[in-house]
Amino acid sequence: MSKLKLGPLPETTPVKMTCTFLPEIHAALSDYARVYEREYGNKERPETLIPFIVEAFLGSDAAFKKARRELPNMPKQSVHQPPANQPKP
Repeated sequence: MSKLKLGPLPETTPVKMTCTFLPEIHAALSDYARVYEREYGNKERPETLIPFIVEAFLGSDAAFKKARRELPNMPKQSVHQPPANQPKP
């Protein structure tokens, strides 16, 4: 049996979470969805964009990534970053 370059896929089962936002954050997320539509021509609800916004935030926080690596028993995987040719939300 040959060894494939592609390893086992990571866990991809979504986890549902319920969040409550302050009115100001809700307004900002709604505005973000409107700007996203203007920029990319795709209308998306804020609820659809939120996971990608959080992912981008976590992926860009160098202090978080460093501290996370120092946590005991934590997998060394990083937060997924979209390919460079894909538009980021």
